[in-house]
Amino acid sequence: MPPETLANRVTILEHKMQSLEGLPDRVASLEVQIVQFRAEVREEFSAVRQEMRALGETFRAQMNGAIDGLGQTLRGEMNGLAGTLRGEMSGLAETLRAEMRAGDEETRRQMRVLHEEVIARFALLDEHLNGRKRSPESRRRTSGPRRSPKR
Repeated sequence: MPPETLANRVTILEHKMQSLEGLPDRVASLEVQIVQFRAEVREEFSAVRQEMRALGETFRAQMNGAIDGLGQTLRGEMNGLAGTLRGEMSGLAETLRAEMRAGDEETRRQMRVLHEEVIARFALLDEHLNGRKRSPESRRRTSGPRRSPKR
């Protein structure tokens, strides 16, 4: 290729310079667009943060309400069950007391029978060992109907 003439080279440079002359305006326009884009993104992020915060507060309020409702329900159920349990325990305590009284009475009755038997045996031993006859009064005391202890 033959070397370009100086005039051609200047012409080529002038064309290139003309195309580059619009470049600062284009860069400035692009800079404005970037600044606008950054402002829009900042606003959108701020809006998203506010929405997230509001949703979080709403969620917390709903959860607290649900937990409070469940807590009250649970407390009510527990109080009801506690009342039922107290009633059952009171009934069982009364039943136990009655059974204990009956057992005490039976034990006393058996003790009286055994006591009478011991007295009668002492009287027999005394009669046998000392040769004494029992008085009619002591016979009446010891010769009553014999009761055997219930088992």
